[in-house]
Amino acid sequence: MRKKGLHDTPGYRIVADWLATKGFRAFAYQEEAWQHILAGKSGLVNAPTGTGKTYSVFLGAVIRFLNEHPDEYATRSNNGLQLLWVTPLRALAKDIGRAMEEVFTELGIPWRVGIRNGDTSISDRQKQKRNMPEVLIITPESLHLFLAQKGYADVFKHVRIVAVDEWHELIGSKRGVQVELALSRIVGLRNVHAPSSIDNTGASQQQTTNKKQQTSLSVWGISATIGNLDQSMDVLLAPVSVAFQVKPVIVRTNIRKQIEIDSILPDEIEKYPWAGHLGIRLAEKVLPILEQSRTTLIFINTRGMSEQWYHRLLTIAPELSGAIALHHGSIDMELRTWVEEALHEGKLKAVVCTASLDLGVDFRPVETVIQVGSPKGVARFLQRAGRSGHQPDAVSKIYFLPTHSLELMEAAALKEAVGRQQIESRDPFILCYDVLTQYLCTLAVSDGFYPAQVLPEIRSTHCFRELSDDDFASVLHFITSGGEALQQYDEYKKVEIIDGLFKITGRRIAMRHRMHIGTIVSDAMLKVKFISGGYIGMIEEYFISRLDPGDSFTLAGRQLELVMIKDMTVLVRKSNLKKALVPSWNGGRLPLSASLGAVLREQFGTAMEGRRLGKEASALQPLLQLQEELSHVPRPDELLIEQIETSDGFHLFVYPFEGRLVHEAAAALLAYRISKLLPITFSIAMNDYGFELLSDQPVPVDDSNVYELFSPDNLLADIQHSVNATEMARRKFRDIAVIGGLIFQGFPGEHKKARHLQSSAGLLFNVFNEYEPNNVLVRQAYQEVFDQQMEERRLRAMLDRVQRSRIVLTFPKRLTPLCFPIKVDSMRENLTSEKLEDRIRKMQQQLER
Repeated sequence: MRKKGLHDTPGYRIVADWLATKGFRAFAYQEEAWQHILAGKSGLVNAPTGTGKTYSVFLGAVIRFLNEHPDEYATRSNNGLQLLWVTPLRALAKDIGRAMEEVFTELGIPWRVGIRNGDTSISDRQKQKRNMPEVLIITPESLHLFLAQKGYADVFKHVRIVAVDEWHELIGSKRGVQVELALSRIVGLRNVHAPSSIDNTGASQQQTTNKKQQTSLSVWGISATIGNLDQSMDVLLAPVSVAFQVKPVIVRTNIRKQIEIDSILPDEIEKYPWAGHLGIRLAEKVLPILEQSRTTLIFINTRGMSEQWYHRLLTIAPELSGAIALHHGSIDMELRTWVEEALHEGKLKAVVCTASLDLGVDFRPVETVIQVGSPKGVARFLQRAGRSGHQPDAVSKIYFLPTHSLELMEAAALKEAVGRQQIESRDPFILCYDVLTQYLCTLAVSDGFYPAQVLPEIRSTHCFRELSDDDFASVLHFITSGGEALQQYDEYKKVEIIDGLFKITGRRIAMRHRMHIGTIVSDAMLKVKFISGGYIGMIEEYFISRLDPGDSFTLAGRQLELVMIKDMTVLVRKSNLKKALVPSWNGGRLPLSASLGAVLREQFGTAMEGRRLGKEASALQPLLQLQEELSHVPRPDELLIEQIETSDGFHLFVYPFEGRLVHEAAAALLAYRISKLLPITFSIAMNDYGFELLSDQPVPVDDSNVYELFSPDNLLADIQHSVNATEMARRKFRDIAVIGGLIFQGFPGEHKKARHLQSSAGLLFNVFNEYEPNNVLVRQAYQEVFDQQMEERRLRAMLDRVQRSRIVLTFPKRLTPLCFPIKVDSMRENLTSEKLEDRIRKMQQQLER
């Protein structure tokens, strides 16, 4: 007798017929995922943006329900939570919910979709609590808020499928760690009643129990392609693998999304380029692209530049007024929602946006994407390209517009990397004690926890699999008594132990904890409102504190005049001034990724060999020829070092092409090692291609010592000597202290200034350093400095590569095209933008003479 397959099930036939009425049929990879879901398996779906990843899991849940109730599905309501859908962005929740409701309506399934995030009203939350919808779409923060509710176990005990959408966006972040911990608890709820001590017969009984539990709970990740996809699946599904002793599956599609990449070339290539000035001058070249496309997304890397681009496009093409919009994270949510709705409905000709529109279900009218400036990573570029031509068979069209001429080389590298599918990995976080501290307090706020029960669950996650007994005991000691250093202070004695149950009983402590669940610690943000009423958006405190009443700035595409700051609100009126300050938000500059850096080094070599030159390398030939005449163009297996003497002093320029963060650490390391040879001081500058050491005396680097100066030996010790690691850890500790609940940021309406938060964190850091130097949160601060700020692993890999490379030392008579942008970056802090442009113009004229 033939085994019953997916196609023989009533649920599949109902869904296939419905798809056929819309002119669609399922892809092979979607059917493969549905088959695994029906078998109760867990896994990860990997497919490009715009190929139906969402439906590969969502419709699997629907088919399973239809199979279980083939005759009564249309009348079967109030089924309890069937599908828990975790999404990284609030905006995504709305899109996904809309798509799901459409399916339920057309199939006649009485399932309800609930959304749970920071925007969900109290009345909606109460309704969900009384009667859970079949589908709940939720962010990681709101999922932890749910775990902080009494009786959460009754809700999650019967959930059938947990889907984690856009997992590639969450892994390698503390939000990803939140997801790992939440999954460990949801999976753990299936094992609460399982026997804890087992003998030989008990083992087989346990395995049978686990097999049943496995079929009743499936966990699925949904991810675009990243370099470490297999590891990414293992990280997400570790709790499932450990608890149920099963191997998850990866479902891959063979659909290769067609992507057309075209570069917008300036009319004239500057031989001495510098970052940031060119892009907006090419705005006129964008207008024909907007004209020929139904809708275009213009991605800008920073919020400040997106404001400038929006104004510039309206200035040169006033007819776009009303047809062009601005979208970034600091604009009022209502306005952002309006823009998203208008995009769906095809009412807008163009939207100038930041990463705020990187992710989304389906903006069908978007035909074209323009990327202004390098995205600094292949994955980010592909994600943005996929916003156009979102249907599976459509071509994604993306234009690259450089902000300086050398970025054309990054465009060539992006084309090559996309063709090879050479995409970055996202390394998972390890031992985030701040997130663990917050999580344990979350469990203590709801029904409490027994350490012996939750410790195996916590260790089932990838993040905490190496958690030692001593460190776990330290975290417990910390949340119950403040640890060794803070045990004299009652406010740190949050959790009580009642007959072995760890529980928070104080209402005020519980309320404060619920308000601060989350791992995103942003700089202090102030609301911006018109003095006459009307909310505009949010601005960072550090920017607005530099302005005086009467000064003008731009936000949400408007020119505004500062009137006053009252409480946590910036009061403004409309400004008629033509010139206004553009807000700067911290974290605007993205470093070059390792994958793109490697391909970029190849592109420089290929350009000098003269074979198969693309339009970008061809356009850059005059610049590259000048670089070769004055110095050298480095090949992939070379490290170029230039030593130049100018009126400013003695410059050492080094070009590893490893990104700003690695160069910052490498520059400090090299400066320290040179200073051990003779007393010498340096000022440091860097960009994504290289770094500069500037001194008032000749720099002693030559053939005899250069390899030793770039040695990976004693790296950790030398890094600690080369930078003020303690000061960097102190600043890093602020975020850790906020996440770990050491610092309370205030109730709504209270204004606690960023510098007050920093001083509180600094005080605590000093106390721990003196009285409890082995504190887990302090250790974490130092580790994060090395791993994230200095990228110690990538720095070591770079030094290893240099040891295998040929180091080329040159002594140019003047500044070269490669070093010029680094030199300009070193001047930015001391000059206004207008004075900087004048100075650069004079330098360019002198160099070209």
